[in-house]
Amino acid sequence: MSSSDTASSSLRYQSGFGNEYATEAVPGALPQGRNSPQRAPFDLYPELISGTAFTAPRHENRRTWMYRRQPSVVAGRYQPYAQPLWTTGGDRHAALAPEPLRWHPIPFEAGAEADFVDGMRTLAANGDADAQSGVGALVYLATKSMGRRAFVNADAELLLVPQQGGLRITTELGLLEVKPGEIAVLPRGLAFKVDLLDGPARGYVCENYGAQFRLPELGPIGSNGLANARDFLAPVAAYEQEAGAYELIKKFGGRFWRAPAKATPFNVVAWHGNLAPVKYDTVNFMTIGSISFDHPDPSIFTVLTSPSDTPGTANCDFVIFPPRWLVMEDTFRPPWYHRNLMSEFMGLVYGEYDAKPGGFKPGGASLHNAMVPHGPDEEAFEKASSVDLKPQKLDNTLAFMFESRYRFIPTAFAMNTAPLDHDYADCWAGLKDKFTA
Repeated sequence: MSSSDTASSSLRYQSGFGNEYATEAVPGALPQGRNSPQRAPFDLYPELISGTAFTAPRHENRRTWMYRRQPSVVAGRYQPYAQPLWTTGGDRHAALAPEPLRWHPIPFEAGAEADFVDGMRTLAANGDADAQSGVGALVYLATKSMGRRAFVNADAELLLVPQQGGLRITTELGLLEVKPGEIAVLPRGLAFKVDLLDGPARGYVCENYGAQFRLPELGPIGSNGLANARDFLAPVAAYEQEAGAYELIKKFGGRFWRAPAKATPFNVVAWHGNLAPVKYDTVNFMTIGSISFDHPDPSIFTVLTSPSDTPGTANCDFVIFPPRWLVMEDTFRPPWYHRNLMSEFMGLVYGEYDAKPGGFKPGGASLHNAMVPHGPDEEAFEKASSVDLKPQKLDNTLAFMFESRYRFIPTAFAMNTAPLDHDYADCWAGLKDKFTA
């Protein structure tokens, strides 16, 4: 959808994360004083979307009032829709060895066309959408825009991490454009569509069934650092003016459904609230690190967190490894060998990851479940153990991690169809016993 198709003449944003926004595409469309007046301005329909329970604590409550040309109940009857490769939750019957896994970049299928919804593939998942816990780790391979199709995910909020190609995301609340190096967070239940900006697009998605993503607490870091709320950008109100039918696709209880609509669902002329889609440019992340010795825990790279019912143990942490300086003295600077309570799904957006300089490629992924040993490959270990330690800039690199308290279970697609690296464990085979008493 071009900007000429909307009431907004240009792409515009408002700053902040979880703010109480107020925006209107037509002056006077936003009611004053009452959320649901007897008759809204311009005969618009008030409609509320609640992202949390009504009685959630005030500081956690998320909801938005929309004033739209038609309410979202105006749609045809839903019929089943096939999308077999976007699965939900973990398959508890799958037998998974306690081993590290890695996938090469998933290629686009020659001659096959798919939009953002049809091109989605679940690699691994845990938890249960109905129980509102856990996450899915997915990749999308889109070769065409959604056009006159809209998608609603009633199971989860989505965190998008583009790896190749820019996206124009039209939502009920306005427009976002994201490119590799940026991320987008789309609330549960909000209609959106994805159009391609510059050819085929590939990226990663965290489908979060649990508590909404939020900024982590800073603790002893203090009042500044990591991701700042003001660097998150939400759209301003913009409604689609072009007439014509739409197809609505909805994900509900792990199944997909389709319904016809006579008009666009992107008809919100004004809205106010604190439940909104946002984008974030990772170049604005204020990296914290050691300036004396030792490699600190990766939790200092947390951009967003989805808490669980156990304080300090996340349903999911979204962690990035951006460009940064390494200055530690007498220290093995890459990540050490480790086993964690948390399970780690990792991807590489661009550049090189310092612990796997050869085998981990942009567009690829790795999975290290709870208590599965992993760490730098032989090449990285030997180099880091003997290099002259001078200040070093890790540049032109962006890796990320979806870290969860729950075990990730790969899908049949991940194990049988995706380009699984069957030789991954060989990267540690040359680590010899060098002990001398």
